[in-house]
Amino acid sequence: MENYFSEQEFANKDGAAQPLPIAEYEACTFINCSFSNANVSKCSFIDCHFQHCDCSNTNLHQTIIRDVSFQDCKMLGLHFNACNDFLFSATFKNCTLNFSSFYKLKLKGILFKDCTLHEVDFAECDLTGAFFDNCDLKGTVFDRTILEKADFSTAYNYTINPENNRIKKAKFSTDGLAGLLGKYDIKVV
Repeated sequence: MENYFSEQEFANKDGAAQPLPIAEYEACTFINCSFSNANVSKCSFIDCHFQHCDCSNTNLHQTIIRDVSFQDCKMLGLHFNACNDFLFSATFKNCTLNFSSFYKLKLKGILFKDCTLHEVDFAECDLTGAFFDNCDLKGTVFDRTILEKADFSTAYNYTINPENNRIKKAKFSTDGLAGLLGKYDIKVV
């Protein structure tokens, strides 16, 4: 990669009007940027922080996301499964990730805190030790997903089929039991 940016701050950038150059971005901060419908294919983001950004429908083809934090970001319809999956790691705090896909990614220990994850695809993911802290998981797909030691104790609106997912030692609250038993058409009171 010919372009390299380190420890730089990018503020109020419109990535659709002025695309980011294909480059490696290390320890960079992106604040109040719009990457909605932008193309960041083949870029590398390592130890970066995105805050108050709109990343909806961004093209992530072969993008590297490693140790990246997203805070207060709008991230609708993202295909994280199109990213380069080697050492993929991120944290999400107070983000809206509706209609996004993490299909088949290894997301061990990933943190989602205060996030909205409606209709998100986690099919065939490895979410071992993941933490869904106060997250709304309405319509989210867990299919052949490894959820061992994952923490759903403060998550809500999820539906998880225990017969189709690995949930050994996962944590759930008693309020969330309906999300585990919905398949059986029983009522929890």
